[in-house]
Amino acid sequence: MNTITILGIESSCDDTAAAVIQDGKLLSNVIATQNIHKQYGGVVPELASRAHQQNIVPVVDAALKNANISINQVNAVAFTRGPGLIGSLLVGTSFAKGFSMALNIPLIEVNHMQGHVLAHFIQDTLNNAHPPFPFLCLTVSGGHTQIVLVKDYFDMQVIGETIDDAAGEAFDKTAKILGLPYPGGPLIDTLAINGNPEAFQFPHPKIPELNFSFSGLKTSFLYFINAQVKLDNNFIEKNKNDLCASIQKTIIAILLQKITLAAEKTGIKHIALAGGVSANKGLRKALEVTAKKQGWVVYIPALAYCTDNAAMIAITGYYKFLAKKFSKQDITSTARYAL
Repeated sequence: MNTITILGIESSCDDTAAAVIQDGKLLSNVIATQNIHKQYGGVVPELASRAHQQNIVPVVDAALKNANISINQVNAVAFTRGPGLIGSLLVGTSFAKGFSMALNIPLIEVNHMQGHVLAHFIQDTLNNAHPPFPFLCLTVSGGHTQIVLVKDYFDMQVIGETIDDAAGEAFDKTAKILGLPYPGGPLIDTLAINGNPEAFQFPHPKIPELNFSFSGLKTSFLYFINAQVKLDNNFIEKNKNDLCASIQKTIIAILLQKITLAAEKTGIKHIALAGGVSANKGLRKALEVTAKKQGWVVYIPALAYCTDNAAMIAITGYYKFLAKKFSKQDITSTARYAL
């Protein structure tokens, strides 16, 4: 077979996405975002799965058309099996199984978190640099915060992870405390640019080794805000930029402290960033500053590959296709799926 064309499908949360990768090169990457959740302050699982059902066919159709690929040129279909919202995952899984059966082509299941890590191997017109094995990947999203030791495409070991809440959740919850609309994480990042990160001090949790914890930070932030608002009803509005800058600095410092420790323990100096929170401008900049001090080589994904997307599913599917790691039709979605 001269050319390998993979259709990737992602539906783990509230974005319906499809992408086409041919011989490792990205030909198209289409995402349909669900705006309905903003009015509820978070993703409503039932609404998300219904929207996926509406979006999946037009999104796949657009991905194939944008790639200038006919349906019969697809060699395999890769899909997100988990982790994620089970109702959302079922839509992508069911479509992929039907697509595979109709065309009699291989079906390839992908772990969503593995996809985030392998997003660094997507070849596009902007950047084709990728980290050499082994490397460390700081994977940070709304549902996960992990330090992954990546030895190979399929040999990944989680050496540190959150014991409670994820960093992305900490961003969104503190944003909600400040009265910012959902999703709050990107708004904190934007407001922090004009704030003083030293204005307020928040505690760093004392968690041993390479694990993280963010629940205590959220609680202390809530208590601090409540106490200040009792003294001044306009405290948040008067200090919004400084509050955003200070809480963002704290979360980033916790992340960088742990990845620095991981680099010291393993001796690895190639450090990658992945996951939705890797779009955070403050984190990206802070990682680059730390890299210069530590002598690291850092790999930061293009913004299009930070948040949930199907390109990362398709590239993982491509490497699984080469390794002949195929799935059977009786495979099922799973809300929890360890890396």
